[in-house]
Amino acid sequence: MKKYIFAFLLLVLLGVGAYFLYPLLAHAPASATSTQTSAPTYVRASANDIAIASPKPDETLGSIVDVSGRARGTWYFEASFPVEVVDDKGAVLGQGIATAQDEWMTEEFVPFTATITLTTPYTGPATLILKKDNPSGESSRDASVSIPVLIQ
Repeated sequence: MKKYIFAFLLLVLLGVGAYFLYPLLAHAPASATSTQTSAPTYVRASANDIAIASPKPDETLGSIVDVSGRARGTWYFEASFPVEVVDDKGAVLGQGIATAQDEWMTEEFVPFTATITLTTPYTGPATLILKKDNPSGESSRDASVSIPVLIQ
């Protein structure tokens, strides 16, 4: 009989411990070895303004970077907008122009493509930056989306 009481008390104790520990363990930070993908960073913009199909965040790229996606017609000026790749210190490794692949004078999404050839030899983390074309030069109208990539 004492065995059953002991087993019952042990189960109750384990259940109470699990009840109090589960919330702590369920919200624990991910381990350093987890492979989380970074997300694009938007400045005065959102995924409702521009969506990048390629490259994906944290993708490994070479010295030629092909970019594609779609942006609202308001992102373009004269069917284009600037694109650049910068190193982890912000130095420009290469730049180019994304061009609309369809009629851009709309508020709807318009597909774009760009090819950037890196002019500086570099290996390591970098950032692809797509900037809303802003012919006014007014900083309040600037917008961009940045994607972390790796250059090899």
